[in-house]
Amino acid sequence: MAERAVKTARGILLRSRGRAALLLRRIVGAFVAAVLVLALATPAVAQSRAPAPYANVQLPDPAKEAKATALMATLRCLVCQGQAIVDSDADMAGDMRSLVRQRIAAGESADEVRDWLIARYGDYVTYDPPMSAVTIPLWLTPLALLGLGIWIASASFRRRRPPRS
Repeated sequence: MAERAVKTARGILLRSRGRAALLLRRIVGAFVAAVLVLALATPAVAQSRAPAPYANVQLPDPAKEAKATALMATLRCLVCQGQAIVDSDADMAGDMRSLVRQRIAAGESADEVRDWLIARYGDYVTYDPPMSAVTIPLWLTPLALLGLGIWIASASFRRRRPPRS
């Protein structure tokens, strides 16, 4: 009889351990799922912010808006690097559009705004960088490559010419 009681007690203990282990697995699984959801949602929350005030709003004066739009078409998006800020959806481009519109609305000329942006972001912000010691490779590299191409082509044509008899 005592032996039977010991077996019954062991069975109850093993079953309760199994339930406890199952409960522990469920708790750990829920914790891991919660951590994963938070980790995946954090970038989405970090990226959501209100756009700059004039990023997507035109100026009330059509002449000033036309001047701002013409200037924005000549400024490069620093994030996209291949688009003008007028076409880019990047937050940085929105901030730059807002700055341009605010300064144009305040009465600054397009050249003053361009000079301010160049002073703030560097020559790379314009599609037409000025000639300087830093930008000289931008101006000379296409000419050097064109010269190299002409030299290679002329050497190739000279080799193909049949000798005159």
